[in-house]
Amino acid sequence: MKTLSLLAVLVTTLFFYGTGGADAYTVYVSNEKGNSLTVIDSETLQVLTTIPVGQRPRGIMLTKDGKQVLICASDDDTVQVLDVASREIVADLPSGPDPELLNIHPSGSPVYIANEDDNLLTIVDLETTKVLAEVQVGVEPEGVGISPDGKTVVVTSETTNMAHFIDTETFEITDNVLVGARPRFAEFTADGKHLWVSSEVAGTVSVIDTATREVVKVIKFDVPGVQEIYLQPVGVRVTKDGTKAFVALGPANRVAVIDAKTYEVEDYLLVGKRVWQLAFTPDQKLLFATNGNSNDVSVIDVPSLKVVKSIPTGTAPWGVTISQD
Repeated sequence: MKTLSLLAVLVTTLFFYGTGGADAYTVYVSNEKGNSLTVIDSETLQVLTTIPVGQRPRGIMLTKDGKQVLICASDDDTVQVLDVASREIVADLPSGPDPELLNIHPSGSPVYIANEDDNLLTIVDLETTKVLAEVQVGVEPEGVGISPDGKTVVVTSETTNMAHFIDTETFEITDNVLVGARPRFAEFTADGKHLWVSSEVAGTVSVIDTATREVVKVIKFDVPGVQEIYLQPVGVRVTKDGTKAFVALGPANRVAVIDAKTYEVEDYLLVGKRVWQLAFTPDQKLLFATNGNSNDVSVIDVPSLKVVKSIPTGTAPWGVTISQD
């Protein structure tokens, strides 16, 4: 038995640190209270460096060409542009007040920015850095989802409890879908047929049919030994093949694993304290989860559904994005 245990450890070590493991990507984590980005190598699972940025960095995302990281510096009322090669801030985008989350059109531009304090979606051309439009949405917008065909952007408003569907050509709101209390994140499936919206206070995830704009399923959570008040869904990620979904459950310190076809919860993975946002590596072999109250990220091996590593970061890690190279 001891020999088998030792062999298992060696196999795991070789998988993550040896030669035939997953491809190497660069992971960027925004530290909300540390005013910094932690940069991690996905192959060695080691911190490469820490980069100082603006005040209260939250939502972050790589540009489609992988050359820049966009950072919502919420307390500076701007979106900073980090050059990946030099690891320096090279520009600021006119984001509007208190940017929280953002997303980028599949074509590479524009960028859509949720301005929490002004109830606006600000749309900025990445090449000219000019504001193309400001769309009035519900109170406290946060989540921003983009349909795979680029025709629709969805913004969730935390206080209005709605998912607002906006036409990316006309910038007009085409539908307002009522969801659970305090919606935080919006994630389209790869085929564009469904939108998953997490609702923090309701403790649920609503699955919306994008053709009918109706909620077809409300997913609830039940973690043994955890009070219902702590089941607060935030970040959501669905695999490209549409078979699995992962939901960060905030102070429940769990990531829920869901069958994305049947909507049944299959497992709860124990991670760090107050798990917030999630990001896959491009090959979807690993999932990184930010843990705001334990100041680390948890690394989940997706095929085995096992938490394989905890990596210390700066103070209060919030957002995470991963290189596509």
